[in-house]
Amino acid sequence: MSSALAIAGVTAVLRDLLNDGLINHNVSGVLGSTVTVSALPPDRVVSANGTENTQLNLFLHQVTPNLGWRNESLPSRDSSGRTRLSNPPLALDLHYLLSAYGAEDLHAEILLGYAMQLFHETPVLNRSAIATALNPSPVSGTTLPPALRALASCGLADQLEQIKVSPEYLNTEEMSKLWTAVQAHYRPTAAYLATVVLIESTLPTQASLPVLSRGPVDPVTKRDRGVVAQANLLPPFPIIQTVLPTNKQPSAAVGATVDIIGHHLDGVNATVLLSNSRFGIEHRVPAGIGGTATTMSFTVPDVPVGLYQLAVRVIRPSETEPRTSNQLALVIGPDITTALPITVVRDGAGTATIPLTVQPQIQPGQSVSLLLGTREVRAEPITVATASLSFLVADAPTGDVLVRLRVDGIESPIIDRLAVPPSFFNYRVTIT
Repeated sequence: MSSALAIAGVTAVLRDLLNDGLINHNVSGVLGSTVTVSALPPDRVVSANGTENTQLNLFLHQVTPNLGWRNESLPSRDSSGRTRLSNPPLALDLHYLLSAYGAEDLHAEILLGYAMQLFHETPVLNRSAIATALNPSPVSGTTLPPALRALASCGLADQLEQIKVSPEYLNTEEMSKLWTAVQAHYRPTAAYLATVVLIESTLPTQASLPVLSRGPVDPVTKRDRGVVAQANLLPPFPIIQTVLPTNKQPSAAVGATVDIIGHHLDGVNATVLLSNSRFGIEHRVPAGIGGTATTMSFTVPDVPVGLYQLAVRVIRPSETEPRTSNQLALVIGPDITTALPITVVRDGAGTATIPLTVQPQIQPGQSVSLLLGTREVRAEPITVATASLSFLVADAPTGDVLVRLRVDGIESPIIDRLAVPPSFFNYRVTIT
């Protein structure tokens, strides 16, 4: 695969192809003047004094994803976003404008004709041509600018696919928009497509071990069991279908019981896996006693408020290796441990101070606020993990208000969802 220098490498190879072709066809002798090949934006080709040289200009005006290679590889990272699984290539198509400039009559047309013939006769940039163009001789290499010397290591000659060059049709409107955008005077122009450039990272990835056998090996026949078919659509592996926090609340509290519903959850050494990428948590919690093939429960450990990925790991009956289920989301929310309701008194300036204790501890960087009815009061930035909070309410209104705590957008429970009809908990603060 190529490196990020490959885009510039393609432009350099195409420019070298044009330059060698003009020399081999003695175009300078045909025109009676020196001919050059540049790779500049069109507005920089003609000098400020208006003098126009006889030259060809190759301008990369657009880079687009290659549709054929776009979804060819596996995802680069796992579901947590932390582990790199592969290095999928960045597949790009390069769109060029080939323009001809002439100091005399017919010079531009002659140049464009020779250039288009060269690209027509060289539809593929072979590896030897790329290596020759990007690896100059030791003598000339020392005189090249650093940017051109760096192209020798772009890996373009060694990438999986070769570069194909083909004409690209642009109608009058598209061509007019391009030349208007670059703010330059129009010159005889042909459009070309160079495809495909494969840019790939060289970062280390996590590789899977090869499969030794498809199931247990029969001791007599020495053959593995192979694929097992069953007469239903239910996968024969542990699957989680629903995660239910206690009392139908949208979030689970530390110390509360969470029920897991699924199938094929029975076995030994059942463990619940909780992971949170923000805090780098990988927590293993033993499953509760009394689980069945379709239900399981566990007690929420003392972990920070946040969104967690939950999975189950269990050794199924008649198996020796553990299996891990799919992952579902579990929201672990804050819980106010201060005995409510409470009464607070305003000071002379009308400011009320509301102290609260919470679980779990608030972690540095988490956003914390107290909701007094419909009013939000933000806490000071948390720099040290703490379970004690104090909120200053300026111009505090007197009377009773319902309170709930919000941490990173997750609120403490305020509704009794088991009541019929649902009602508010008596989580109130009286301000006098």
